[in-house]
Parts: sequence; C-alpha cells; structure tokens
Amino acid sequence: MEFKCLQNIETSFKQIRLFGIVFVACCTLITVYSVWSAYSYAEAQRQKIYVLDEGKSLMLALAQDINQNRPVEARDHVKRFHELFFTLSPDKNAIESNIQRSLFLADKSAYNYYKDLAEKGYFNRMISGNMSQVIEIDKFECDFDVYPYTVTTHGRQIIIRESNITERTLITTCKLINVNRSDNNSHGFMIEDFRVIDNKELRKLER
Repeated sequence: MEFKCLQNIETSFKQIRLFGIVFVACCTLITVYSVWSAYSYAEAQRQKIYVLDEGKSLMLALAQDINQNRPVEARDHVKRFHELFFTLSPDKNAIESNIQRSLFLADKSAYNYYKDLAEKGYFNRMISGNMSQVIEIDKFECDFDVYPYTVTTHGRQIIIRESNITERTLITTCKLINVNRSDNNSHGFMIEDFRVIDNKELRKLER
C-alpha cells in the first residue's frame, strides 16, 4: 500500500513538472510573439506620415523606404557639389559663395583641391580675364555594393572667354559616406577622397 502511494506521488511530480515545462514554453512563445508583433507594428508606424490639413482633417501619407531612394540622392549630391564647385563667374564674391556652399558637401580633400587652384592663381585669372565657367555632367559610375560608396563622375568644363569657348574633359572620383542631414547638406552624404583624374582640353571654338 505504501509502495503504491509512493508511485502515485512520483507520477504526480512528473505530471506537475511536465505541466510546468509546457506552461513555461507557452509563456515564452507568447512573449516572443508579443515582442515581435509590437516591433512590427512600431516599424509600420514609422513608415507613415500624418498631415494636419488646416487644423480640420487628418490625412495619412505613406513614407517611402529611405533606402530605396539613396542611390538617387547620392547622384544628386555629387551633381550638386560639382555644379557649385565648378560653376564660376568673374566675380570674387560669387566664386567664394559657391565654393563655400560646395564645401559643406565634402571633406578636406575638396578644400585642398580648392586651395591648390587658388595658389596657382586660377580664380584670379578667371576674374581678371572676365571668364565664366560652367559644368555639364554626362554620367555617373556608382558602386553601391561596397561602403563607402565609390562614385566616378564624367563631365565637361566649358570655359567662356570674350574671344573663344574652351571645352575640357572633367573626370573626378570620390567616396560617399552617410552623415546626418542638415540645412546645408539635405541628402545626408559627405564626399571623401575627392580627386580630379582627367582634365584635358577637348576643343576651342572662336567666337
């Protein structure tokens, strides 16, 4: 009789232990599912923008995944830098203003290139010779598989003088890193290791 009682107690302990394990497993699954659901919901809410229309109606707009638009922003960032840096007019204030705005988009490598041009008297010759310069971008070669992103820009410098127009090749290379967006850098990129790798004269047209 005592032996049978002990068997019943042992069986009861096994059942209690089994029920305890099942209960803990169920609690774990419920907890994991709850956390995952909460994270998914929060992530979905981050993709939404709520717009208040004149304080009367609430409209919902879906935000586009930022990563889908990064290559476009990267190309526009590099294009904007080149337009500011290489668009010159025979006015010292205009040149300095453009250069200053372009340097917000790049690191010290672009500043060093600017100082090198200034020391060689490039900008002074533009002013004294009443010359203008514009840049035309032909294409970009971008590698977005490896970070920092490598971008090679192919374009043309058009230097306009009173007597002629000179067209030069302009091929540059740089790397792009992600940075915080600001009023001066709306795309959230920074140009590093900026270099001009080809800048030779193509043709000269008399005016």
